[in-house]
Amino acid sequence: MKVGVVGATGEVGRTMVKVLEEFNVPVTELRLFASERSVGKEIEFKGEKFKVELLTEESMKWRCDYLLFSAGASVSKKFAPIAAENGVTVIDNSSAFRLEKEIPLVVPEVNAHLLKGYTGIIANPNCSTIQMILSIYKLHEVYGIEEIFVSTYQSVSGAGHKGIEELLAQEKGENVMKVFPKLIHRNVIPLIGDIQENLFSQEEMKMVNETRKILNDYSIRVFPTTVRVPVLYGHSEAVMVRFKKPYESLEKVREIIASGEDVVVTDDLVTPVDVAGKNETYVCRLRAADERSILFWNVADNIRVGAATNAVRILLKHAEMNGKV
Repeated sequence: MKVGVVGATGEVGRTMVKVLEEFNVPVTELRLFASERSVGKEIEFKGEKFKVELLTEESMKWRCDYLLFSAGASVSKKFAPIAAENGVTVIDNSSAFRLEKEIPLVVPEVNAHLLKGYTGIIANPNCSTIQMILSIYKLHEVYGIEEIFVSTYQSVSGAGHKGIEELLAQEKGENVMKVFPKLIHRNVIPLIGDIQENLFSQEEMKMVNETRKILNDYSIRVFPTTVRVPVLYGHSEAVMVRFKKPYESLEKVREIIASGEDVVVTDDLVTPVDVAGKNETYVCRLRAADERSILFWNVADNIRVGAATNAVRILLKHAEMNGKV
């Protein structure tokens, strides 16, 4: 199949190319697109080097099978509809289309049925939403989720490569503070995105709205606090879930979580360092609050599970369900 990556030189874009190779996606033609400053850079795929091309409206008329976008909401809004109008299936990693009613917001393990017979733009959820959903979707099927309380501990790579560069510069003693609203070195910042009218941040509202849409249950109450921490890769979440009905035992809850695809439940302590480069979501420190509530710690590689890997899984599932592989 013919596949393109838009924003190919960014942190997520480069990882998308790696995951396409690792998952052995049958790519017969690959094209990489980015802004003018990245044109001519080379990215390796299956032992061959591919030069990055300039992203233009004309280039988006290329008749390919899939375009993976990871170039920001403004770029997606401008260019993704052009590709979609030309019959291309677009998998967009930005926030541009996630809450549009007619556009599917997909975590393949949870709601892949939305991909059957669909062509157009598919939205890739927010990184912190994806890993939380993977930990709880099987529980929702069994017990029904009433409330979720979640505090996130999100790595600087969630702000792109510039976030990594800012932390590393501060570690060297440089007075650089362009990406984050406060010093991030040896610090935590309880704000990701702008504060909204309801006093929740943009990132927090993404978790509220996207969780409800993906699980197709708008009665679920979600209470998030999203926090940036001085970690390079890997988001962590402290999650409390309250069900609509009592669960039988904590062991049964553990079995249900573990039955989810691409989820690992363990008694070991799992940290961001442990999950870097992995494609699974890890759950540990599972414990009971009361007969209807549980708590756990959740960790995943945000660039992979929270972005690139989910996008490639959408591609593969869409291709499988629509006879392209």
